[in-house]
Amino acid sequence: MARLGMPALLCILAVLTAALLAAELNSKSCSEVQRLYVSKGFNKNDAPLHEIDGDHLKICPQGYTCCSQEMEEKYSLQSKDDFKSVVSEQCNHLQAVFASRYKKFDEFFKELLENAEKSLNDMFVKTYGRLYMQNSEVFKDLFVELKRYYVAGNVNLEEMLNDFWARLLERMFRLVNSQYHFTDDYLECVSKYTEELKPFGDVPRKLKLQVTRAFVAARTFAQGLAVARDIVSKVSVVNPTAQCTHALLKMIYCSHCQGLVTVKPCYNYCSNIMRGCLANQGDLDFEWNSFMDAMLMVAERLEGPFNIESVMDPIDVKISDAIMNMQENSVQVSQKVFQGCGPPKPLPAGRISRSISESAFSARFRPYHPEERPTTAAGTSLDRLVTDVKEKLKQAKKFWSSLPSNVCNDERMAAGNGNEDDCWNGKGKSRYLFAVTGNGLANQGSNPEVQVDTSKPDVLILRQVMALRVMTSKMKNAYNGNDVDFFDIGDETSGEGSGSGCEYQHCPSELGYNASDHAGKSAIDKADSAGSYAGPQSYLLAIFCILFVAVQREWR
Repeated sequence: MARLGMPALLCILAVLTAALLAAELNSKSCSEVQRLYVSKGFNKNDAPLHEIDGDHLKICPQGYTCCSQEMEEKYSLQSKDDFKSVVSEQCNHLQAVFASRYKKFDEFFKELLENAEKSLNDMFVKTYGRLYMQNSEVFKDLFVELKRYYVAGNVNLEEMLNDFWARLLERMFRLVNSQYHFTDDYLECVSKYTEELKPFGDVPRKLKLQVTRAFVAARTFAQGLAVARDIVSKVSVVNPTAQCTHALLKMIYCSHCQGLVTVKPCYNYCSNIMRGCLANQGDLDFEWNSFMDAMLMVAERLEGPFNIESVMDPIDVKISDAIMNMQENSVQVSQKVFQGCGPPKPLPAGRISRSISESAFSARFRPYHPEERPTTAAGTSLDRLVTDVKEKLKQAKKFWSSLPSNVCNDERMAAGNGNEDDCWNGKGKSRYLFAVTGNGLANQGSNPEVQVDTSKPDVLILRQVMALRVMTSKMKNAYNGNDVDFFDIGDETSGEGSGSGCEYQHCPSELGYNASDHAGKSAIDKADSAGSYAGPQSYLLAIFCILFVAVQREWR
């Protein structure tokens, strides 16, 4: 028995050693998976060097795997970050476009007003001298109110312009009738004849129409650029749901668990996941496109009849023409006022002022030619700004419906459209067979990759939809030349980020087991996976048993 024990023991050890060697040879190396895992800043000890049993995996396919439980959990968080980063990059570009164009328009409009005020002051000082300087606050107040309207909007332009002409008439009436003394009550009576007598000709009516339309269009357009910027900024902050996170993990990193580190997700597979994860963003598209169209309409007005540059550049000339018209018709205007308001009291002989005919009011400015469009403000002109922004507005249309495709076009997220057979489909390296679902929340009921609750729209997205509707309505009013009232942009577009809605409902854990994703998989898929490795090992064990019997007989 002692002689038989030793060879038997040696045979058993040989069988076990051979079995282990066979398993080691047939077990795939996970070194490349480990290398990539560590390159992302994760702990090397989380990653096995060779495949292990995958019973612990909750989202990725089970069977033999290169992923430990810690790896799957960290890959889940990483997939969220990758998704948020790519979406943010797509949105940040558009946000930067609107932010830069808003800044340019805002700088242009403000500098245009500054330049127009300076031009009027310089030319009126040169033309009217002391008479202008003594009454300059009337003109300064005009520009203060125009600037206040552009910045804050809480100015009634028509009333403000009517008040400007009434004050100017009072000053002019005194100057052209400087031999009389006028009380405040008398001057108030004079202002009542402004509409009837038209002392400034047709300039006030035309200028009021031009200024109102141009300023409403300019301010509304600038506000529209700011609203677009803010909406993109808020919607770009996505918070994936647990179901979206599961799908992202499965798409981006579960292929690593099978050692397929160079195989990218199939394009249509990526498209379904992005349309599910960005379902709420897709619902912005209709209102967003309507808003872009309304912006383009106002842009056309800015290039044509509502061009604020063509209104403000010659405003000094137009006001001067009105003053000259008053001077030329001063006798007729004065006589009619005296008839209606009564004869004024003459000043004492020693205090009679010099007549306006002896003053500097005889000068006129150079004629203005509308075709002259110099670089007037901020180093550019309105035509150049509008031409540039119109192209950007056209490009921004359908941004939200195109976002899923644009994300999948990123080489970090998916394989190209032409690589349909050699890509990761969520289970292995093969063609993706499901059809691509439509955009928007309502279409996600049939999404094969992401479970989406179609009954609960995202609150932040709903706020942005409302903000877009309100601004589109205001754009249309501005297009028609009507004044608009502005809401608080910050209140209407406020929010922390879209996607999850977790503040309103319980959010499942990131790696909570999803029965619908894995139902019926474990028994069959795991058996198929395990079977591919059991065969060679059983074969080797059978050979060693035969050898053991032969050796045992030889010892006998």
